[in-house]
Amino acid sequence: MKIRRFEEKDSKKVSELIVKTLRKTNIKDYSADLIENYVNNFQSENVLKRASWTHFYVAEEKGNIIGCGAIAPYWDKIDESSLFTIFISPEYQGKGIGRKIIETLEKDEYFLRAKRIEVPASITAVPFYKKMGYSCKNGVNKADDEGIVRMEKFRKDKVR
Repeated sequence: MKIRRFEEKDSKKVSELIVKTLRKTNIKDYSADLIENYVNNFQSENVLKRASWTHFYVAEEKGNIIGCGAIAPYWDKIDESSLFTIFISPEYQGKGIGRKIIETLEKDEYFLRAKRIEVPASITAVPFYKKMGYSCKNGVNKADDEGIVRMEKFRKDKVR
């Protein structure tokens, strides 16, 4: 398995991966209607748009995209960044691929320049992000109106 930067030609496969993951994994924590709303937000053209303003990575094995993740500045700030679009194909979950994607994102320039990194996490992914050192922002561990749990990590090597 290798992790590399996203290329335009990946948008359809990444979209399919995200849709499959939403419908198989995230459905346990969200209504079918909300999942389909998310599905609409991750069509191929939306993935391309997201890749245009983020540093987007894919995990690939034997020519198949099995995971993805992105990082970008948090609201154009230089000292804060956000992780986005972290999805692992259901059949590859629990095999360390998400960890490798986070490790890759945490070596990216947007991470290295930030003192705080935020993650708009799905309810489903909260335990994973906690294992990766992220905590619930302001101690709020419930999803907001968008179905998102806001999580964050402060860099120990950066002064708060």
